[in-house]
Amino acid sequence: MAESIARGVLWLTAGYAGIGLVFALTFAALGAARIDPNARAASFGFRVVILPGATALWPLLLRRWLRGDVEPPLERNAHRDAAR
Repeated sequence: MAESIARGVLWLTAGYAGIGLVFALTFAALGAARIDPNARAASFGFRVVILPGATALWPLLLRRWLRGDVEPPLERNAHRDAAR
């Protein structure tokens, strides 16, 4: 029983990472420039550096890419709320 659960978790993790890697390669080539104006003139080295983060955070980046967000979201915390 525990072995099948562990195997299932391993398959889910591998699937998430696999989808993330495919997304990250596409995102580094095309998507980063669309959601971040500063990334338009980015070097090849920058695109390689963002691959691990894009692989891990692919659902969030995919949502921003599909919505066409250009500006990063504003952080909401007690200090910003008090300053308003």
